[in-house]
Amino acid sequence: MSGTSPHMEQQRHELLSDVADTVASVLKDHGIEQPLAEQAGLALADRLATHWGGQLINIPKDYRFKLANRDLLIYEEFNGNNHAELARRWNMTMRGIYKIIERARKRDMDHRQPKLF
Repeated sequence: MSGTSPHMEQQRHELLSDVADTVASVLKDHGIEQPLAEQAGLALADRLATHWGGQLINIPKDYRFKLANRDLLIYEEFNGNNHAELARRWNMTMRGIYKIIERARKRDMDHRQPKLF
């Protein structure tokens, strides 16, 4: 007895199929011929199953990364006095825009001037 439910087996199958299909699609978009792209997708799905099979893996939705990208775009659009315009454009409050600018400015400063200790 394997100890896994049919529902879990179906989800695992869907995940690996989606990985194979996605890899093949991305490779085709980059000019790789379909048979080779599909072969690479299946090889990656096989590798994941072999290497990570049996592990409990939680894949984050990575919303923090997406927010960081949005914050960077807002900071790049900031010209010193367009808080209201940015708030409207990004469907945020002005307070939210001020916070983003402050965080982005701090990250930028920390990147340009590392701490001494």
